[in-house]
Amino acid sequence: MQILEVEKPIPADGEVLLKVRAASINPLDCIPVATPPLLRILFGLRKPKDPRLGRDVAGTVEAVGKTVSRFKPGDDVFGACRGAFAEYACASELKLAAKPQNVTFEQAASVPVAGITALQGLRDKGRIQPGQKVLINGAAGGVGTFAVQLAKYFGAHVTGVCSTRNLDMVRSIGADRVVDYTREDFTRSGERYDLIFDLVGDRSLRVFRRALSPGGTCVVGGMLGVSSKLSTILSLAAVAPAISRLTNKNLVVFLARISQADLTTLADLMAAGKITPVIDRRCKLAEVPEAIRYLFQAHARGKVVVNLE
Repeated sequence: MQILEVEKPIPADGEVLLKVRAASINPLDCIPVATPPLLRILFGLRKPKDPRLGRDVAGTVEAVGKTVSRFKPGDDVFGACRGAFAEYACASELKLAAKPQNVTFEQAASVPVAGITALQGLRDKGRIQPGQKVLINGAAGGVGTFAVQLAKYFGAHVTGVCSTRNLDMVRSIGADRVVDYTREDFTRSGERYDLIFDLVGDRSLRVFRRALSPGGTCVVGGMLGVSSKLSTILSLAAVAPAISRLTNKNLVVFLARISQADLTTLADLMAAGKITPVIDRRCKLAEVPEAIRYLFQAHARGKVVVNLE
C-alpha cells in the first residue's frame, strides 16, 4: 500500500465532491489487500480492481455534480464512497446524509458500514421486538458496539459476548449481561435467546440452533469480519433458506446495503444521544496501512478512525 499524489476527483452527475475530514476502517477495507484466493475473481486476480481504499467518510461538500439537489457546497455530511482514505473523494448523494451539529466528524465517519449493518441486521432481518432476549456475538467490535446500543434502544434485554478486556466497555454501552467467551461458551450455558446477532462467523448451524428459543432467529452479519471463516459462512448461506423452512428456527445470512434513509435514522439517534460511536484509536492518513494491519489482526474494539483535519 502506498499514498500517492493524484488529481483531485471531479464529481459526476448525482455526485458530490467531499473535502474529507475523517474516515473509518472496516474489515471490508482489508479484503482487497488480503483477499483469499476464492474471492480474487471478485476483487481482482493479480491486483485489486479498484486501488482506492476506504468506504466510511465524513466531510464537507466542496462541489456538486449535475442533478444533485440534496446538498450544496459547505454542507457537512457523512456516508459511504469509494476512496475515503484521501483528502478528497466523490460520493453519490444517495449514500450521504447530513451530519448532526453535535456529532464530530470522527464520530460520523464511524457510523456508515458498521451502524447500518447493525440497524438492518436487528430491525430488518432479526425483526427485533421489545422485551426479547437478544445476544450479540462480537459485541466489542465495530458493528457489535452499535448493535448493543441499538438493541437496547429497541427495548430488548441484551447479552454481549466479548473477550475479558472488553467486558466493562460492553457493559458501559448498555449490555444487561456480558459473557466472556474465553471462559464460557454461551451455546452450552442453557440460556435460550429470541434473537442472536452473530458478527464473528465462526460457528456451525448446529451450535446456533442449540442457543435459540423455539421460533427464534439467528442473523449472521459477520461474513466480512476479520476473524470470519469463509467456508463456514458459505455453508451457512447455502443451507439457511432450507433450514428456515424446515424448522421453527430461522437463520439469515446477509450483507448490509447503504441507505440514505438509514443513515438519517442513525444521525437522528446520535443527535439525540441514543447511540454513541465507540472509537478505539485514531490515525493519520500516512498511518492507514498500519491501522488496517491492526484491524486485520482483530485487536480493535469499536472503530479505528482516520483523521484528515
